[in-house]
Amino acid sequence: MTASTLEMALSYEHAKIRELAEPARHPAAAHPDRRHRTDWFYAIAAQHLAAAEDVLLARVRRLPDGAELVAAYVSNAKDLERNLRYLKGRQYGDSRVQNLDPYDVLRTIDRLLDEHERLETDYSRQLDEQLDDATMNALAEELLEAEEVAPTRAHPNSPHTGRTGRIAHRMWRLADTAWDSAEGRVVPTKYHVHPKRNSALSHYLYGTPMPTTEK
Repeated sequence: MTASTLEMALSYEHAKIRELAEPARHPAAAHPDRRHRTDWFYAIAAQHLAAAEDVLLARVRRLPDGAELVAAYVSNAKDLERNLRYLKGRQYGDSRVQNLDPYDVLRTIDRLLDEHERLETDYSRQLDEQLDDATMNALAEELLEAEEVAPTRAHPNSPHTGRTGRIAHRMWRLADTAWDSAEGRVVPTKYHVHPKRNSALSHYLYGTPMPTTEK
């Protein structure tokens, strides 16, 4: 079966998040000159999770057993967000998490990312069985657009879904942007190009080759 636009877009996002995660494994990742790379991974992963909760889960909830599917996703997302915060806290000297082994944190993140990817791939395939191509294309575009305005930090204890989740994400985006500016923290926007321009989605829709590396 040919993968839908949504499944391909998600696969592209998964690959980019994994690519951004690699520098966090470096022994010198906590060095001040290298911390920004972990920040990038943390920010992009947080944006992807929030956007998927706002856009993808709204559709998933309508599937058979949708409530259970959403609950499984949110459980994974909260665990992943907590561990992303542990990783960042370890590298910035947060005394509350200095007792944690950074390699254990990274192994937990890997396991949670594996589960996260399986869930999104499964959900996109279930949606593809229910929706037409135009709706799947629109859903992929909406997801990628939502990532560009999603919070850049993890907030595991805030509402994740529904109207309250969307409101929380909007409020945290404002707060996160203010803190990012105050800390001089830069989010790599090249990983979230607008879908109507030279983005992952435009390649999927028009059949043009995907670049294998970032310039």
